[in-house]
Amino acid sequence: MQGNLSIERMCQLAGVSRAGFYRSLGEQEPAAEELEVRSTIQQIFAEHKRRYGYRRVSAELRRRGMAVNHKRVARLMREDNLLAAQPKAFVATTDSDHPLEVYLNLAARMKLTGVNQLWVADITYLRLQREFVFLAVILDAYSRKVVGWELDRTLAARLPKAALEKALAQRTPPPGVVHHSDRGIQYACGAYVGRLRQHGLIPSMSRPANPYDNASCESFMRTLKREEIQSNEYRDLEHLRENLAEFIDRYYNRVRLHSALGYRPPEEFEQAVPPATMAPGASMSFFRHGEIYRSDGGSNRVREPAETGPPDHRADESPAGYSLAGCSPAEPASASPAGNYDSGQEVV
Repeated sequence: MQGNLSIERMCQLAGVSRAGFYRSLGEQEPAAEELEVRSTIQQIFAEHKRRYGYRRVSAELRRRGMAVNHKRVARLMREDNLLAAQPKAFVATTDSDHPLEVYLNLAARMKLTGVNQLWVADITYLRLQREFVFLAVILDAYSRKVVGWELDRTLAARLPKAALEKALAQRTPPPGVVHHSDRGIQYACGAYVGRLRQHGLIPSMSRPANPYDNASCESFMRTLKREEIQSNEYRDLEHLRENLAEFIDRYYNRVRLHSALGYRPPEEFEQAVPPATMAPGASMSFFRHGEIYRSDGGSNRVREPAETGPPDHRADESPAGYSLAGCSPAEPASASPAGNYDSGQEVV
């Protein structure tokens, strides 16, 4: 009876929703409904090349109009031996043992309200058949979209700088965007920081041995390796570059469902953001230098914040819509870990 028509097309012709069709099918023909669910699960699993576990498969089923409990999806996938790719152990690659200046950690104190407020950056290594290569990426922390990436055989500063140039060309961000990274020498060098300053971006860096401030970028790296790198073999650098372009630009940003975004792809999430939240402003809370660098081995003595500031927000929080000058501390924007950070002077 169905012929070449899809379920979606038949529902359109009959004037009923897909959810209503599947609900009716489950009540009248439970065996046929079970086969339909299994078939759709297998189709989703194949379309995403073993990248989806039962949670994302459940979310995709709901997007297609099939209200199926995630426990049932897990059972069906287990029975059909549909096992998603599993992660491998984490390997640290950051070299932060250098004499260059590091910058205040602004990302941990930001409350994002839209895109182009906080960018997070990181570098990881990828293994080919005969060599190791390195990947630098920049994500928009609000939408988790990869806005710039570059692949090369070197860890020199030109690698993350090339990723930054692509991000700047794609997004043309307004002044005041916070650029957060680890304390690696590539991000602390003068050439990279100078490029940030030239475009009005504010550098921010994680605390030592604390990757949680950069968690969204670390999560992307883990996803990339589990769902793409470890599932394939690449002949050379150009072969890997082609596959990364397919995975990042056309799959990760446009198709893959993100649990942190309510199981929506980044580009769809950005398109659904109301225009009122697209303004380049985020609220940001500041604290004393001693508290900022307490994890660096500085003094643990923290004084109470001064009771000053506009009455419409907390004394230690800047209003929404901060500017480049508005979120620069009274001290120089960069600070050496060896300095005196418990001076008691309030950052404004």
